[in-house]
Amino acid sequence: REFFMDGIIIVDKSKEFTSNDVVNKVKKILNVKVGHTGTLDPNATGVLPLLLGKGTKFSKYLINHDKCYIATLKLGIKTSTADVEGDIIEEKDVDDNIFNKEYLSEKLNCFVGNLVQTPPIYSAIKVKGKKLYEYARNNIEVDIPKRNIEIYSIKLIDFCKKDKTIVFEVECSKGTYIRSLCEDIAEKLETIGYMKELRRTRVGEFSINEAVTIDDIENNKDNENWIKNKVISLEKLLKENECINLDKELVQKFFNGVKLKYNGPDGIYKIYFNNEFLGTGVVKEKSLKRDIIVISEKY
Repeated sequence: REFFMDGIIIVDKSKEFTSNDVVNKVKKILNVKVGHTGTLDPNATGVLPLLLGKGTKFSKYLINHDKCYIATLKLGIKTSTADVEGDIIEEKDVDDNIFNKEYLSEKLNCFVGNLVQTPPIYSAIKVKGKKLYEYARNNIEVDIPKRNIEIYSIKLIDFCKKDKTIVFEVECSKGTYIRSLCEDIAEKLETIGYMKELRRTRVGEFSINEAVTIDDIENNKDNENWIKNKVISLEKLLKENECINLDKELVQKFFNGVKLKYNGPDGIYKIYFNNEFLGTGVVKEKSLKRDIIVISEKY
């Protein structure tokens, strides 16, 4: 396996696959270790960044990304899971007068800023060692821990009075549940609702524009140039981070895990020797220590 397989590839997940399905399929196609930085709901589509090869070690650097979604909210119906997968548990009238661009935009704007959100009961958040959906499936009541989130922007894209749907784009912080947001928006519109569709268009700087499908990967698995073009290298992933160049004496100590003196600010650094990228090091209180090594320790 060549080094250019170490990095990250952006997959456009389709509805028929879970995030783990995508991981397993890519692993089989490329014959390489694969991980992800966070799952996407099974019935959601869009950006799923996958870490390849030694890139799987980089997951800890990539978990705090902001996200961007396009969501379709269906009004007048509440489901057990807050999305299209659940059973209908309530129905309520929807006032036709709300289907007005200015009114809907005004109501959506109420959600911009810092919010306290209650995640859906059908989610993978753990309480006392069990996932919330496990409590839900066994009809066990549990206190759902609220979380602080931030909505950076939310804008109306479309609406349909006949179908009682609203389509909106939202930019939000890590940990935001769009299913919960949909229910809260419906409440603001004095009705009920659920998330009918969800498409993730961005995770951090990774955009849907650079995403590829499972079929794309399958069709190009032997095309070295295509893979080099689509896999974002580990070095590029850290393009904003400062570099440290080590000499021959220090590089051996670095590989051996010896702390080196370094008079720079705390943080994660890219480490080089003879202009070759070795991996990352962490500077803390004026000392540098190895973190992730991405090449063979040959110095």
